[in-house]
Amino acid sequence: MSAKRYAPKGAFGRFVHSFEETAIAFLLGMMTLVTFVNVVLRYGFNISLIWGLELTLVLFAWLVLFGISYCVEVTAHLGVDAITSLLPTKTKRVLAIISGLICIFYAVLLMKGAWDFWAPFAGFERTSGRWFPTGFANTRSNAFYESDQIPIPFDWLNAVLSNTFNSFTENGKVVVETYEKMPRLVPYLILPLGVALLLFRFIQATLGVIAGTRESLIVSHEAEEAVERAAAEDAKV
Repeated sequence: MSAKRYAPKGAFGRFVHSFEETAIAFLLGMMTLVTFVNVVLRYGFNISLIWGLELTLVLFAWLVLFGISYCVEVTAHLGVDAITSLLPTKTKRVLAIISGLICIFYAVLLMKGAWDFWAPFAGFERTSGRWFPTGFANTRSNAFYESDQIPIPFDWLNAVLSNTFNSFTENGKVVVETYEKMPRLVPYLILPLGVALLLFRFIQATLGVIAGTRESLIVSHEAEEAVERAAAEDAKV
């Protein structure tokens, strides 16, 4: 059986798939560009982008979290199937569904933690409850926290971020504090966004197993099949 390229179904599925692939390509390109420019400046002109390393680390973090959900979508995560591969097809399918439900449960817990970590940096409230959200708790705003070195590239973006997240009322007047560096709410946004995508992909994958359009949540033996096909083609020569 030959390996097939993943093809998303439905308009929403194609949109999310395109969004993930575009984001991953953009992040890889930006990491390469910033690193290349920094190396040229350092060894060619004895200067450097002081914010280059921090930006690269942020881009890499975004890339990893986008990649987690994307790999669930295209069945690229590795797994151990030494035991399940010996089981009948129906039993294997039941275990795959159970695994999917466990992954969904885990992603729900992760979503609560991701929101609770990011929310104060955007001036929002954390959720109450130990395991599951039971409401919102009164939370001190940390929206004034900034990154160490990453600048805000556009004045209009600084105005939008400052007016939206770093304004407060004092003596009946609205006070807006302008950011000097990129606020931490921007790089930390990947936490709830990435986990939300991961939750969506786990639900999508589990429904695929239930519907019979997908065998499992982990990568199949496509590599072994590719080697077998290559060996068969070499034998014909």
